Amino acid sequence: MNVLVINCSPVRNGATAEIVRIVSRQLSGKYVVEPVCIDDYDIHFCRGCRVCHTTAACVQHDGVDRLMERFEWADVIVSVAPSYWADIPGQFKVFIDRCTPWCNTHEPHAKLSGGKRGYAIALRTGPSMRECERIIESIRHFYGHLEIESCGSLGLCSIEYKEAVAPREREIIRFCDSI
Repeated sequence: MNVLVINCSPVRNGATAEIVRIVSRQLSGKYVVEPVCIDDYDIHFCRGCRVCHTTAACVQHDGVDRLMERFEWADVIVSVAPSYWADIPGQFKVFIDRCTPWCNTHEPHAKLSGGKRGYAIALRTGPSMRECERIIESIRHFYGHLEIESCGSLGLCSIEYKEAVAPREREIIRFCDSI
């Protein structure tokens, strides 16, 4: 089984990247795992032209095409997103906006192969789980429109820097055991 683990933050070496590293290491014993960072892809803003509503394809060709190839490759997708002002980072939101050609709210639409499962991990610096729940819901909503089954989530509060991840490693590993 192929697993795609996405660092939804543009920061390649922070707390989110550390969680991606732990998840990738833990799952690589059972699966073929590919970790990626949203910042590895040059993704332009959606133009709102709605051409994709009639063609099932975007008029732009950039990193979205490459990242969606990785989504097609994967049987399982794990999105790891920090809180940026109580929601997902802008770079990840731009990617989601550009996935409209694959969105099941209009016909025709492009389709990923069926049977994919999705998981979400959210982290934030403050102590309240509310922001994590909002991030998780954004990811679940995205998965739903791509017809990826949302199978589990983990919220991690009080994590600002990479060093704050180590005391939570067991919790992350237990979550990975459910994948």
